[in-house]
This record gives sequence, structure tokens and C-alpha cells, in this order.
Amino acid sequence: MNIADQIYSADSANQDRAQAIRDNLRDAIVDRRLAPGTKLSEGEVGMLFDVSRTVARAALQMLSFEGLVRTERNRGAFVANPSPEEARQVFASRRLIEPGIAIAACERITTTDIAIFSAQLDDEGRFMAERGPNARRSEIKASGDFHLLLASVAGNAILQRFMEELVARSSLVIALYGRSGVSSCGHNEHLRILDALEHKNPGLASELMLHHIDHIEADLDLRVRAGPALKEALNF
Repeated sequence: MNIADQIYSADSANQDRAQAIRDNLRDAIVDRRLAPGTKLSEGEVGMLFDVSRTVARAALQMLSFEGLVRTERNRGAFVANPSPEEARQVFASRRLIEPGIAIAACERITTTDIAIFSAQLDDEGRFMAERGPNARRSEIKASGDFHLLLASVAGNAILQRFMEELVARSSLVIALYGRSGVSSCGHNEHLRILDALEHKNPGLASELMLHHIDHIEADLDLRVRAGPALKEALNF
């Protein structure tokens, strides 16, 4: 292997490491194990994942591009701490996008998709019945996964990427402003949306989705909740 190939191989490996760290941190943010405002030190991230500060910085920059991390000059990186106005904009965006996704999914959904949805909702219901922080995090993630699965069935890759960001940002908003101790995304409402999809009723699916998003936002207040530090949140 010549020098150019060695450099390319090293760059590719570092990019893969940065992506893996981004995925790990993103999961912790979306699952609400990392609270808004948590400091994400390049040094600590690098130490926890046994990578250089350069690789850690690249991972944090990926999250910054997604709006999940904010960087402040001379202070470093922090889990994004959305304001009430930003929270309203997140749900306003979801109202514009998700009813259309529900309509598109109605047109494309197959019996195989319905079976996948049903299994996902079974998992969601099981997590809701369990107790403890791990079950709660799993239920929160399962609730978000319902919306991502719907975007996948709709068949628009660009909208699916938008939804990945919106669901992640919604998790931040719910972590800050959610009144309930568990996910605000109602399991029963998911079941009704799936029933509308199964019966190929796009108007009802769209209407139920709007009601569902309204319900999620209605469960918000302005009280900020503290969370664990980076090391504890990542179970190191």
C-alpha cells in the first residue's frame, strides 16, 4: 500500500469511528439519556471512545449539523437546549410534513408493512407495561420509531431524513418540556393511525396524525429537567 492509500485508509477509518460515535451520542440524546444542556467535551468524548480529539470533534460536528448539538465559542459543545419558540417550530414543521407522509404511506402500505407496524406497536405496548428507566427509554424510542417507520413506508428518502431530524429534536423538546414521565406519543393513537392505513383511508390517517401531533405538543410545559452527566448517560 502506497502513502496515498495509507492516508485514505486512515481517513476512512477515522470517518467510520466518528460516525459510530455520532450514532452512539445521537441515540443517547434521542432516548433522553443525555439531557439538553449537557456539556460534550471533545476530550471526554475522545477518552470514553478511545479516539483522538479530532475524531471526537468530527462526531460532534455531525450532530451540530443535525441541530442536536450546539457549539459555543470558547465554551465547547452542548446537547442542544431548544427554546419554547424552537419547540413550537419543531411541531409546526411536523404538522406540515407528517399528514402528507401519512397520506403517501396509505397509498404504498403493504400487508408486510402492516405486520412490521403491528410488531413494532406490540413492542411499544410491552415497554409501556414495564417499569424502570430502561423500559421507559425503550418505550420512548419505540414511539419515535413508529413515525420513522411511517416515513420509510411513504417512500420519500428526503422526507425520511427530515423526519429523523424532527423526531430527534422532538425528543429534546419533550425532555425539556414534557409533563409526563414517559413518552408523550400516545400508543392508542398509533394504533388508530395504523388502522386507517390498513383500511387505505388517507383522509382519516392525515386527520389522526394532526390530532396526534397536537396531543404531543399539548403535553408540554416550560419546566426544565436535569439529566445525568455524559459518562453516566453512555453507561461508561
